[in-house]
Amino acid sequence: MTVLRTGRVPARPAPAGPRHRLRLRTRLDALDPGVRRDVVRLLSLLALLPLLLLLARAAVRLPHSFDLLTLYGLTVLAGTVCLLHLAYSRYDDPAVRPLRSRPRDADAFPALPARPRVSFLLAVRNERAHIEDCVRSMAAVDYPDLQIVVVDDASDDGTPEVLERLAGELPFTLVRLTENLGKKGALVRACALADGDVLLFTDSDCVVAPDAVRTCVDALVRHPELGAVSGHCRALNTDAGLLARVQDIWYEGQFRVSKAAEASFGSVSCVSGPLAAFRREAIYNYLPAWAEDRFLGAPFRFATDRQLTGYVLGQAWRGRALKERHADSPFVRDHDYPELRWRVGYTRSARVWTRVPSRPAAFLRQQIRWKKSFIRNLFFTGAFMWRRGPGAAALYYGHALWVIAAPVLVVRHLVWAPLHLAGLLTLLYLGGVVLKGCVWGVAYRFDHPGDPAWRFRPLMSLLSCCVLAWLLPYALLTLRRNVWSRSAA
Repeated sequence: MTVLRTGRVPARPAPAGPRHRLRLRTRLDALDPGVRRDVVRLLSLLALLPLLLLLARAAVRLPHSFDLLTLYGLTVLAGTVCLLHLAYSRYDDPAVRPLRSRPRDADAFPALPARPRVSFLLAVRNERAHIEDCVRSMAAVDYPDLQIVVVDDASDDGTPEVLERLAGELPFTLVRLTENLGKKGALVRACALADGDVLLFTDSDCVVAPDAVRTCVDALVRHPELGAVSGHCRALNTDAGLLARVQDIWYEGQFRVSKAAEASFGSVSCVSGPLAAFRREAIYNYLPAWAEDRFLGAPFRFATDRQLTGYVLGQAWRGRALKERHADSPFVRDHDYPELRWRVGYTRSARVWTRVPSRPAAFLRQQIRWKKSFIRNLFFTGAFMWRRGPGAAALYYGHALWVIAAPVLVVRHLVWAPLHLAGLLTLLYLGGVVLKGCVWGVAYRFDHPGDPAWRFRPLMSLLSCCVLAWLLPYALLTLRRNVWSRSAA
């Protein structure tokens, strides 16, 4: 996929595939909502039946042949089955149809106007090669009441000159900072100028679909209980090599399956930066806490997406203390919004594309940043996620335990086992990793029939196991190294 300088975006994938698949979707949409949900749930269970039988067979044999590898494999398989079932049987796109699970106190959430004003915000530093594509796509969205603010965070690579030229022909406000504040600080400067009912963020290496803003807004307007929604992200530069194509398929699963499963409980734990829409009331009072976030006694410049989402999810329990800590800030002093138990969703139909790292070194740097964000957010969101209900808690803490346990299991199976001449243990472990990747690949093929890219998904599972799992200890040891770089080179 390529992006032209005219600001065009990759064509949205058409619902291609066998005609019987399209007929099935049409018939399902024509059913009564309650009946449709039951039928979809049944079809999901039938599709997962082979995995359920495998899981049951292994569970019956576990008491007679207990070992750590079998228990780990069962846990991972059960978690994968649960994610897929939730994503395909319980998820509803809030921009397309009403959510099936609504809070009892829905009237407590203030309704948005039918066509709210949107502030579309971007912070950029040293993105001269790609910033024009991003800004042009922002200016090309088909939303009528739109304010665009772009903050240049003291770039020194020619980015300011590109932005100055674009500001002369496109309708956006350009703010140039002379001192590097970091991404969060730059975005808070943009928020100070924002007058929208909805604050929508994107990243400087992204291109948004023309209807992405309208789709996010539709989801928020239809569901006043949603304080934020995440869009659906894919890789923009899939022609950059195998690593980029592998990440593209991985992104699809992380959004279509993982975020969809979390969204079924209204508790998406990370509204991702490529397309993140927030209601003003849900985050405005917490922007100073976000910009001045500290961890282990030092300023923390990562966790931009996860931490901001955490303020939406947890303000009912943490919001008052955060606002009191920053009571002198105009973000708090000028308007004190009530702390509500907002829900956080995901809309699959709001599309955005991002440039993923195409070289191993840049990819590893990105993953280390994400691991640091995970560590920091675990100490914030992890402290209250249990309050959001058993389903949301199980997904959040289950994922956290899997990430934390991964380095230990990798050492045992890829280091300890070969050194102790237990190579079969290593092969079984790698076989399980490939099996999991194939399951995710089949899910991709179901959503994109005829697309052979599903074959890349097992490669991502092997990459996660053999390489990325080692990064968590390194990220923990280098937690205080704070560098903001979005380069995908």
